[in-house]
Amino acid sequence: MKQVDFKNGRTLTNILAAAVPMLVAQILNLLYNIVDRIYIARIPEKGTVAIGAVGLCFPIVILITAFTNMFGSGGAPLFSIAKGRGDSREACALQNTSFFLLVVTGIVLLIFGEIFARPVLAVFGTSESAMVYALPYLRIYLLGTVFTMIATGMNPFITAQGFSTVAMTTIIVGAAANIILDPVFIFLFGFGVEGAAIATIISQAVSALYVLRFLFGSKCEFRLKLLTAEEIRSSGTRAAKITGLGTAAFMTQFTNAVVQIACNSVLSDVGGDIYVSVMTIVNSARQMMETPIVAITEGASPVISYNYGAGRFDRVKKSIIIMVAITFAYTIAVWTLIRLFPAEIIGIFSNDKTILGDAVPAFSLYFSTFIFMVLQYSGQTVFKSFGKKWQAIFFSLFRKVIIVVPLTYALPYLFSQGINGVFAAEPISNVVGGLACFVTMLITVHKMIVIKYN
Repeated sequence: MKQVDFKNGRTLTNILAAAVPMLVAQILNLLYNIVDRIYIARIPEKGTVAIGAVGLCFPIVILITAFTNMFGSGGAPLFSIAKGRGDSREACALQNTSFFLLVVTGIVLLIFGEIFARPVLAVFGTSESAMVYALPYLRIYLLGTVFTMIATGMNPFITAQGFSTVAMTTIIVGAAANIILDPVFIFLFGFGVEGAAIATIISQAVSALYVLRFLFGSKCEFRLKLLTAEEIRSSGTRAAKITGLGTAAFMTQFTNAVVQIACNSVLSDVGGDIYVSVMTIVNSARQMMETPIVAITEGASPVISYNYGAGRFDRVKKSIIIMVAITFAYTIAVWTLIRLFPAEIIGIFSNDKTILGDAVPAFSLYFSTFIFMVLQYSGQTVFKSFGKKWQAIFFSLFRKVIIVVPLTYALPYLFSQGINGVFAAEPISNVVGGLACFVTMLITVHKMIVIKYN
């Protein structure tokens, strides 16, 4: 297996070497996440209702991802910075501490979720008819929480060590298992929505075992080690650093969950259950189209962090320029497809022709400023890669909590925009929040370079 040379390799080559396998992995991970919805939407007679009900579980799924990112995306940049400084001992300690935090948090979330699944879904606005599908799906899905957090949370450490192909493979094995098992459990065995959840947790377990097999194996440069009781007691400072930096990644997902709850609540009130299903389709499409942006920015992150730790600011600047250029070119191409073929994209997620009349206008409005997402992702990635947690946290909160959530309520009710108001909140935030984050990032990088060379 070829290892990426962050020290001597060309900047573009390093970014692509990390990003391309990650892109393949993210696409498959996307299938991992949305293939359930694609199959569920095609369950005879009840597919549209069922996909809306499963969509009501998304905030909880997103919250699990939020905690996963807190320790994975929080620990990996610190790991890369320590590695760039040549401090292998600290790098190993950070990796081991992140793993401990992932496992413990996963167990706590599993227990909490199983106990409070029904009341939490009720708070999210789940009707009794939707609860029939949502509750069984969620309770089964939660059984794989620890597997999900290990597989996703430890993957950035594999990439940070330069083994991007291995990181890709860890996701491929789980995604492939899910794609194969979903129709088997949903249709062949006739388990319906519950079958989708069963297929998912089996696939999550496969991915987690593959990750652990590599990190504990002899081919891993920085082998994973379970913390002893003494090491746990003395790991407070590292855990605080990981959590502090990872709070930005946590807030990104947490605010996504808050937005999802707000959207479902308002849509249920002003549009009915059919628009909750439409929003589920829109969110599924967004995940699909955001995936390459995530892969490119996350692929650039270890390159930026390593060179930042090594004090090579010319490479830091070059990495940022390459990252922004590639993601900008991608978003222009995708935005064009969205404008030209909205119905065809929606058709990937649902074959119910009766909802197209409602879904196409909502879809087009929601993605009208898709290009501006590059600004938010790029700025957030740079702040995270530099270990600047407060900037990253602020802009996560600014775009979602300060802009999207208030607009989700204000536009439909105060400004009488109805359904359109809910779907317009996101594009407005892309422009305002994205520009604010990106401009601040440019100022920060400029000041850093000026201080370095003056």
